Amino acid sequence: MTLQAADLSRPQLEALLRWYVEAGVDCPIDEAPHDRFAEFAAEAQARAAQISAQSAPRASAPRSAQGSPPVALRPLPPAALNAGEAAEAARRAAQAADTLDALRAALDAFEGCAFRRTATQLVFGEGPADARVMCLGEAPGADDDREGRPFSGVGGRLLDRMLAAAGLARASVRLAHVSPWRTPGNRKLTPQEASACLPFARRHIELVAPDVLVCFGEGAAQALLDVREGVLRARGKTHEFALDGAQGRMVPALIMLNPEFLLRQPLYKRQTFADLRALRRMVDALPPRT
Repeated sequence: MTLQAADLSRPQLEALLRWYVEAGVDCPIDEAPHDRFAEFAAEAQARAAQISAQSAPRASAPRSAQGSPPVALRPLPPAALNAGEAAEAARRAAQAADTLDALRAALDAFEGCAFRRTATQLVFGEGPADARVMCLGEAPGADDDREGRPFSGVGGRLLDRMLAAAGLARASVRLAHVSPWRTPGNRKLTPQEASACLPFARRHIELVAPDVLVCFGEGAAQALLDVREGVLRARGKTHEFALDGAQGRMVPALIMLNPEFLLRQPLYKRQTFADLRALRRMVDALPPRT
């Protein structure tokens, strides 16, 4: 017997949804299951038939083995770049972008990160283009991916409270991620993926030219600051980020625990509050912009 939603009480349905979310199924795909293996096999068969038809012009249009109409063929993805080629292509595309809009367009056209095809959309960034404080995480989460905004959902609301504790409003801060695309299952970026995303993230920072940089989490700290120790050991210290596009100006940088981590480990909020006080002191010490 197949279990239907109508057979469950509201508490049982809520418990089932929580179980799915904890298992990593955090967004609905379709109401009915799909046999993707069968779909891909039919597509491959139809593509082979299409190739045969192109080599024999008078052959009839391809049909499946059962005589059904031809399978709609999706365009083949571009040839995959190896890690070195992807990083070099990213560097050239990022350096050619002289505005944030141009950088976003370059990311839209960039095909060097295969996992972008599993994301819902590009999560570029938000906040003032000349913000004095810029915060970056490693990659968007599920809420960011759905809404198209960095630091959305429950984690984003916690970030808003964290910034408020430092006397900052979300609207005054530039928010972004090293990768503008969500990774499958929110996994960490591989070194090859990070190297392909990093030129865009660095260019994003250069174009904003903040006076203070905040890296949320170990992934962002490793990619942007080349910090190799764990985030719990690296936080509480002042690091530096070199703005290549501003005559090598060194920007002070702080490493903080990611809001999503704090939701799972609230005992670490005490250390984060100390980091936020340090951020406030750094902002207070900034000279007025002329």
